[in-house]
Amino acid sequence: MTSAALPSDPPIDDAELSTTETLDRSLLSAVARSGEIEQALATDASRFRVLTGDRPTGRLHLGHYLGTLANRVRLQDLGVQTMLLVADYQVITDRDDAGPIAERTRELVTDYLAAGIDPARTTIFAHSAVPALNQLMLPFLSLVTDSELRRNPTVKAENEATGGRPMSGLLLTYPVHQAADILFCKANLVPVGKDQLPHLELTRVIARRFNERYAGGRTVFPSPDALLSDAVNVLGVDGQKMSKSRRNTIDLAMTEDETTKQLKRAVTDSDRNITYDPVGRPEVANLLSIAAQLGAGTPEELAAQIGDGGGGGLKKLVTEAVNEHLRPIRARRRELEADPGYLASVLAEGNARANEIADATLAEVREAMGMTYV
Repeated sequence: MTSAALPSDPPIDDAELSTTETLDRSLLSAVARSGEIEQALATDASRFRVLTGDRPTGRLHLGHYLGTLANRVRLQDLGVQTMLLVADYQVITDRDDAGPIAERTRELVTDYLAAGIDPARTTIFAHSAVPALNQLMLPFLSLVTDSELRRNPTVKAENEATGGRPMSGLLLTYPVHQAADILFCKANLVPVGKDQLPHLELTRVIARRFNERYAGGRTVFPSPDALLSDAVNVLGVDGQKMSKSRRNTIDLAMTEDETTKQLKRAVTDSDRNITYDPVGRPEVANLLSIAAQLGAGTPEELAAQIGDGGGGGLKKLVTEAVNEHLRPIRARRRELEADPGYLASVLAEGNARANEIADATLAEVREAMGMTYV
């Protein structure tokens, strides 16, 4: 389970991980590597293991589907070994309680399966159900410094968003928890956006430091590669980033009537002549892009088709594209909702598989650290 056949990245100086120069170099390297990985996937996808997942904070929406979920199904269907994490512990990194976590976890598993995730080929599991995964946090925390954690872009952004509220220890160590998620199953490929590269870079640093400090240079943990996504941020009906907290989403679980009603609220502009101009007309371009990503045609073709139909014509076309594409997903979702026992069994079986992997990894870690006593 390695990516040894791919060219190696040049080593990155740990002390410089936060500099613009290093981040730019990391991005350029990741872009080049992603192209190589896509070629390798077409040749032998089975040599890759992917770790990806979501926090169970509500139903998945069209932004999730276009941004990550459809790609996960693609990788699974190519033959990639896929680990899909329900990150329930991470819900409390930036909030006081987990909310109706069991209900939201069921919703998340339902959305996964309805969209095409196959539990026979993809392991769906929950953070809290895999103790050995979380135990890796302890040795991993010994491999990073306080300053490295504090200058992580996501940690900094989340801390600034609290408005002066003290940062929790879990939020500060969030990048290390992500490293444990990735490395417990020895994933060698992680689909990420460009803004998530610093997290993955720290995971690579932790893997290298563990191998050097505790395993005498032996490779216990691989250095995972980033598979960069080409997906752009999907705007919600208010013209802002599609987000559950903004209530501006098109949920996978919505009915066709609810979708129609929501898209009627979508922001456009006063120009009746529809054109594809992402810079000058971002809201119009976003709607055209949604329909295009769902297979209705290119954004330019769709704009020409609508012509002088204005915002009303644009919304009608997008509504039809969304409802048509999501129709089989929604039908499958209704079937799954009617069988909660099956949903529970999928998660239970995935948890069991993840525990087998995590227990074996933790045993290897203890052996490398000289902590075997029997």
